[in-house]
Amino acid sequence: MAVSRLVGAAESSTIVILRCGDAISSVVERHGDFPEWIAAPLRDEWRGPIVEVDARDVAQAPELSRAAGLIVSGSASSVTERAPWMLRAEGWLRDAVARRQPVLGICFGHQLLASALDGEVTRNPAGREIGTVSVRRLADDPLFDGLTDGFEANATHVDTVTRLPDGAITLAETSLERTAAFAVGRARGVQFHPEMSGPAMRGYLEARRDTIEQEGLPYTSMLERVRDAEAGPRILRNFVRHFVVAG
Repeated sequence: MAVSRLVGAAESSTIVILRCGDAISSVVERHGDFPEWIAAPLRDEWRGPIVEVDARDVAQAPELSRAAGLIVSGSASSVTERAPWMLRAEGWLRDAVARRQPVLGICFGHQLLASALDGEVTRNPAGREIGTVSVRRLADDPLFDGLTDGFEANATHVDTVTRLPDGAITLAETSLERTAAFAVGRARGVQFHPEMSGPAMRGYLEARRDTIEQEGLPYTSMLERVRDAEAGPRILRNFVRHFVVAG
């Protein structure tokens, strides 16, 4: 189901997906794109509108102050580029956190949220993380309600949050990612992609096979390990249930 663009100001009945990039074109053709993936699990918990704002195309800050919650998508871009649209979006996120709006940053969105709050993002010295990975919880949090201490998630990234914002708490880690999730106020960031299905993850691996093999990663075993990570949709629903609805 397509997600409509925000027209005018976001109302209190609206969840806004701040779109920061596009999925790989070959994956989009078969499986759809970030906003649709994010919205699908939310509809189990949310009956109001779910709309998107493309952060790359909006010159003026949209009116987001009344939105029920913000979800910031992934992107093939790097926060370290410091592009003008990224700096604008960081300002929107700072404002949202200051007014205690629920915010969920996903992958690039996780990094953008950290950077907006004076954290630090760099290329991950441990290398690329891609495929279905094991995540270990380090703290209890409503975002992980109903999940075990270890769960699986789909991930694809090369950058990492190397320094958290002041007051932030690390919630989870993986073998390659020390900050797989963090919390600050009513904002949460996850370095993995809770919205990404097994087939979409497999499409990412296939599209990046040459790069993966050039970097010496075990492409075949990574592809064989890919699956639908059931924790992902639960995390998205938990964000709505415990942060957006509960208020």
